[in-house]
Amino acid sequence: MRNILITGGLGFIGSHTVVSLLENGFNPIIIDNLSNSQLSVLEGIESITGSKPVFFNVDVNDKAEVNAIFQQYKIESVIHFAAYKAVGESVEFPLKYYKNNVGGLISLLEVMQSNACANIVFSSSCTVYGEPEILPVSEISPIVKPNSPYGNTKKVCEEILQDQKDFKVISLRYFNPIGAHPSSLIGELPIGVPNNLVPFITQTAIGIREKLTVYGDNYSTPDGSCIRDYLHVCDLADAHVLAIKRLGENEFGKSEGDFEIYNLGTGKGYSVLEVIKTFEEISGIKLNYEIGPRRMGDVEKVWANPEKANEYLRWKTKRDLKEMIQSAWNWQKNLK
Repeated sequence: MRNILITGGLGFIGSHTVVSLLENGFNPIIIDNLSNSQLSVLEGIESITGSKPVFFNVDVNDKAEVNAIFQQYKIESVIHFAAYKAVGESVEFPLKYYKNNVGGLISLLEVMQSNACANIVFSSSCTVYGEPEILPVSEISPIVKPNSPYGNTKKVCEEILQDQKDFKVISLRYFNPIGAHPSSLIGELPIGVPNNLVPFITQTAIGIREKLTVYGDNYSTPDGSCIRDYLHVCDLADAHVLAIKRLGENEFGKSEGDFEIYNLGTGKGYSVLEVIKTFEEISGIKLNYEIGPRRMGDVEKVWANPEKANEYLRWKTKRDLKEMIQSAWNWQKNLK
């Protein structure tokens, strides 16, 4: 079996990608320092797939430990998820984000280089586009200074990867992943107060949180709240498997050389208030929410043009907003 190293593999997107890799005949090797994930996720993965993946409680910044894993297993490719990801926190603690997100990638690349592993799929973000002037956003849209240090770490990491001529890189720029596996055995499980909209909605609905704050209702959007392109995490996970397959194909790099970029989204934007309304329709619960001030670092509106991923990765989203939110709600209820 082909060994794929997954950094941050017990996180939200990482765990769903591990499931998709196992279902497609790969052998995922997980490293995760459990700073924003839980060991119980391994049990969920095993229950879904019937296979318990190899796991190491290792920080990607620990070069000696990561190198030991490369020495033990012949790693064909790496999917790099491990990073801090809260926009608001990054504004408050920028050095923490640069040290971990940028430093972690550099450490990983050095280990890969010394072990002759050249293939990497990088977990990037639509935040590299900042506040886009033209929508939908395509891969040729201008890269501007992102609105947050988190977004800037993704931009800097992409620049580092683009400069490394001895690596084959696919950078996947996610829009807004939500939802959970249909089994409700794995899903988004933030430690502490959630930073993302949907888990805050579901935790409020089930009584863990008193109320939800909508950050701003005076943006230049139809209902005044921010607009995002939400995609199901299982659709997103499948894109990583297709990226790994593409790295092994002769077709890789024909259009752009050894650094390829793909936007991953549905191509449709929904506002925060639309997501809340959809949840209320699905659950039958009136959500307790209030309008608060705008949040530092938030982009007003952004959604993807996913045509390039449709063509070259042969990837397209399958699940609509209602299915995304229903799966997230099922997951939350299963946790209680």
